[in-house]
Amino acid sequence: MTHSFSSQEKPLRLITIPISHYCEKARWALTKLKLPYIEEPHMPPFHRFATGQVGGKSAPVLITEVSAFTDSSDILRYLDEIAPDNAKLYPTNPELRQQVEELEDLFDKQLGPASRRWGYFYVIDDYKFIQRSWCQGVPFIEGALFPVVFPWMRSVVRRGFNITPESAAQAYEQIKSIFEQVSKLLSDGRTHLIGDSCSAADITFAALAAPAVLPSEHPMSGGNLQELPSKMASEINEFRETPAGAYVLRLYGDRNN
Repeated sequence: MTHSFSSQEKPLRLITIPISHYCEKARWALTKLKLPYIEEPHMPPFHRFATGQVGGKSAPVLITEVSAFTDSSDILRYLDEIAPDNAKLYPTNPELRQQVEELEDLFDKQLGPASRRWGYFYVIDDYKFIQRSWCQGVPFIEGALFPVVFPWMRSVVRRGFNITPESAAQAYEQIKSIFEQVSKLLSDGRTHLIGDSCSAADITFAALAAPAVLPSEHPMSGGNLQELPSKMASEINEFRETPAGAYVLRLYGDRNN
């Protein structure tokens, strides 16, 4: 049975890691569509207990009356299916939809891992920053256990995301390359990446670029560069000054309008 906005009786459940930019992608889509949902934030590694109960591994996981969706792009496609015609996340035109999906795939597979690796390289040893980023809104017991699990999780993150000075430098160049591609797309004066409205491509780019631009409107982090290492802050300012970076800041500024 196909669900719709009108047949969605219960609020959706969104299992997240607070700072995850892939979770931010799903959060943004739900907010844009004005769908009622309950966010259930968890700190790594405790998120695995919540996602594992519904067949997921990492976050985000969206739990609906139909199924549990365990990938951010699958979440957006499901939301697009139930969205009214005037609020679709993907164009109905097949050619434009393909362009949106290709950009979404590029951002998911290249920008997301690069911005995560680049960002964690600078802050993974910052106890207070990681505590604030991982623990916002999580159950009390998880936050209380942060001092215990942080040393171990820091090593897990370093290994799992291959965080080294060399890989961080490569990630920085990859972010620059993708920002250049997006800036080129925007150079003809268009208001959105594809088509005339905010699509999955725009949402994905803004969410996954957020660690490199640090929008002040981001729901899980402030834009205070003074708290960050000077080199990281300098690179964020560089990204902000590009057309692509300015576009991310504009999207965040318009997000709740």
